[in-house]
Amino acid sequence: MANKKQPNPIDIHVGSRVRLRRMMLGMSQEKLGDALGITFQQIQKYEKGTNRIGASRLQNIARVLNVPISFFFEDAPGADPAPTGMAEPQSASFVVDFLSSAEGIQLNKAFVSVKDAKVRRKIIDLVRAVAGKDDTE
Repeated sequence: MANKKQPNPIDIHVGSRVRLRRMMLGMSQEKLGDALGITFQQIQKYEKGTNRIGASRLQNIARVLNVPISFFFEDAPGADPAPTGMAEPQSASFVVDFLSSAEGIQLNKAFVSVKDAKVRRKIIDLVRAVAGKDDTE
């Protein structure tokens, strides 16, 4: 039995960024596919990294999702991180993973809709207290 080739980590990353932006906009895979003239199944394959996104298709996706093409490559694996000196290396993958989740999108949208800065601060304090984290982190 032949092994199927694993998706390239860059293709997986770019696909996850497509999914992140699509979800941030509240857009379905079907709606994105319609805007691009392809099926939602093709969008699913792109988002999983199973199918590689060509340059012209990526440009069209960026236009529909209203982001620069560079958005899809931010924090990509293998990219040389900026020197951090004595600071700890940045790892934003957990942030992207969280924001890509349904809960992350919902929480982010709800938090942004809170206009009072004092209330937002209290929400942060509440979440830290529930998580058992102190203010120094």
